[in-house]
Amino acid sequence: MIQHPFPPLYNAQSEILILGSFPSVKSREQMFFYGHPQNRFWKVLAHIYHTQAPDTIADKKSFLLDRGIALWDVIASCEISGSADSSIRDVVANDLTPILQAASIRQIFVNGKTAEKYFNRYTKPLIQRDAICLPSTSPANAAWTLEKLVAAWQKITLR
Repeated sequence: MIQHPFPPLYNAQSEILILGSFPSVKSREQMFFYGHPQNRFWKVLAHIYHTQAPDTIADKKSFLLDRGIALWDVIASCEISGSADSSIRDVVANDLTPILQAASIRQIFVNGKTAEKYFNRYTKPLIQRDAICLPSTSPANAAWTLEKLVAAWQKITLR
């Protein structure tokens, strides 16, 4: 069983919550979200907000919090082979209550179908809130070009 090794990112001003499934090996090594250099998460957000993609973890945290974005993952612990979402089993879900109590989250998004599946199975029944599924920024989702991802992810900026 692998435990999620780092905490969620949010503050009282967070309005958007983006949930991944479970951190990749690279993210677990870096102790921060979307650490694999081929994951397009940071590039997509940089395009949406018309800025450079942040490089350091400190810059990534500032980038998100300055824009009212909170990040976390649906899964608190699981069995997983490497970073393959398809190998995930024995899932224990994260408790979103601390984030939802501390921040004014107006919309929850999930990054990809795996996050959506586990959110709908474990989290939605507890919090009684829906999440909008966005196409995965993972390099495994090669069918989606950066341009298509940016277009789909634009909805995180809509009020």
